Amino acid sequence: MGRRRSLTVLLIGLITAGAIMAFAPDPTTGSEAGSNLPDDAESALAEEALAQLPDAGDAPAFVVYSSDDPLSEQDLSAIVERGDDLERELDVEVSPPIPSSDGTVALQAVPVPTGLSSADNDAIVATIRDTASTDLPEGVTAQVTGAPAVFADLGAVFEGADTRLLIATASVVAALLIITYRSPWLWIVPLSVIGIGDRVAAKVVDSFSAWFDFPVDGSTTGITSVLVFGAGTNYALLLIARYREELRRHEARHEAMRHAVGAASPAILSSSGTVVLGLLALLVADSPFVSRIGMSGAIGIVVAVLFALVVLPAAMTLPGRWLFWPFVPRHGDDDPSRQGWWYRVGRTVTARPWPVLVVSLTLLIAMAAGVLSLRTGLGQDEQFLDTPESITAQKTLSAAFPAGTSSPTRIATSEDTVDAVVSAAQATPGVESATAGQSTDEVTEVTVIIEAEPESDEAIDDIRALRSAVHDADPDALVGGPDAQALDERTAASHDRVLIIPIVLVIVLAMLLIVLRSIVAAVLLSVSTVLSYLSALGVGWWLFDGVIGWSATDVSTPLLAFIFLVALGVDYNIFLTVRAREEMRATGDATGSIVTALAVTGGVITSAGILLAAVFTVLGVLPLVLLAQLGVIVSLGVLLDTVVVRSIVTPALVRLCGRHFWWPSALSRPRHAR
Repeated sequence: MGRRRSLTVLLIGLITAGAIMAFAPDPTTGSEAGSNLPDDAESALAEEALAQLPDAGDAPAFVVYSSDDPLSEQDLSAIVERGDDLERELDVEVSPPIPSSDGTVALQAVPVPTGLSSADNDAIVATIRDTASTDLPEGVTAQVTGAPAVFADLGAVFEGADTRLLIATASVVAALLIITYRSPWLWIVPLSVIGIGDRVAAKVVDSFSAWFDFPVDGSTTGITSVLVFGAGTNYALLLIARYREELRRHEARHEAMRHAVGAASPAILSSSGTVVLGLLALLVADSPFVSRIGMSGAIGIVVAVLFALVVLPAAMTLPGRWLFWPFVPRHGDDDPSRQGWWYRVGRTVTARPWPVLVVSLTLLIAMAAGVLSLRTGLGQDEQFLDTPESITAQKTLSAAFPAGTSSPTRIATSEDTVDAVVSAAQATPGVESATAGQSTDEVTEVTVIIEAEPESDEAIDDIRALRSAVHDADPDALVGGPDAQALDERTAASHDRVLIIPIVLVIVLAMLLIVLRSIVAAVLLSVSTVLSYLSALGVGWWLFDGVIGWSATDVSTPLLAFIFLVALGVDYNIFLTVRAREEMRATGDATGSIVTALAVTGGVITSAGILLAAVFTVLGVLPLVLLAQLGVIVSLGVLLDTVVVRSIVTPALVRLCGRHFWWPSALSRPRHAR
């Protein structure tokens, strides 16, 4: 009966997975998929207001022609011909070439329709690049920049990224599972189950994207895939470890699995529930990208839990005990972990809790000091690990023209106040020029060129000053454009951190209270997890700033790292303390229970932590600095949670608090008083 049920569950799971993968609709895509700009931000409202203008449906792509020597009349004639070719190819009006003051660079603007799909925008940019580069005189090169080109390059760097990420992640997981289980085939089962779960999660995210019209891109799917593999494998490791333990107590493997699922489910469900709720808290974020990560990640974790607790038990019980060969657990065998390495660690920590705790906390606080110098907000040319053509062209353009030429600031004002707005903008420090543009009865455009590099700290400061000056001239004016959008994204990110971090902390605290029924334990575990996050963020920033040379973190990095680290990091304390609570109920010895819990779970939790850290480092195969930073910080934090917090800090705290660690539950009272 048990074998038949397992086979039925496995078949139903595979058929359901196949149906989802076969019939899921294509996702919604678009250049706004990775946007952190809220719909109600001033720059977004400016773009909406300027959409009423006759040519509002276009965004310029800039062709940058350059040469080591000043461009000759022959060179400029060839450039004019390339512009004529572009007009015929795209049926648009291309501006005449504008030479730089030293004559080595010429600029042409090509209008590109806005609101295109990623594929259509990519096709137009590719046509511009091919046509502009055809039959140029020797020594003259053509590069394309501007918003359409940046969006096209962003899409291009993600081509094949899903496959690279999947191969890299699966390889890392396979290698670590082989090391963990020391079996030639046991690793295949959890890897296959979680791998199928990852593909199902990706298709479910695609379906939600199509049904609810929220766009996704490679960064969204990449982070979701890492979450599914990392968390799903962690849950699988915990379940299989408990299954191995129960096989020593029960002769029938199906009976052993029923006990394993019953014993492991509370910890897995509570820890995954914390992660899901933490991710769903991101839905209240102002930043659309952060909200989409929250929705996609929550979907991925739910799918991972279903596969770990439903499909995996069926897949593990079908083969029998030989699956663990050569270390097959036999009925009646002693559990070697109860006197192993982690037992000795627990005894050492609890024998001298004060010195161990003081040294550990001092180390964590010192590492967290790096947060005090943290800077957020990457410039436009700092967001890619490998510099694409659009960014190279931007640098060439910035050296020959005012840096903001390819990313003009656009102001929406009225015809009555346009002169005052132009005067106010021209008088603002850091502004190269301000000119009135198109006008309707409802809105008039003012185009402003900023001297600073696009989206740099200097450009952000200039936008702040410009907004102040313009609003004095016209309180209803709206300042938009790429630099204004970058400022609004930073403002939204700061607001999101202030709003969401307390919400997530309340969720974590509430979940710990529900699971452990102890105020003392919940508070201490929450504080220790937050401290490990701050330590990882501090060390990560020292690494980014002092070693790699990144000037800042992405605006989304601190918040996303907090969600992943606090929600996922508390998992290990949940796994440990749930087992300690089980031992405490049986023995009434607080110190002995945490030592036993560490001895029994130490190996599997350490393996899970190393695996999760390794999986997050795989984000580095994707091309964005945001994802590399996120991978490094989360990996560091997971290792700190696994090695320092769970293995040292938590046992020391339990030893010092004694049974009061479990206050106010019945476990905090002497056994005769319960």
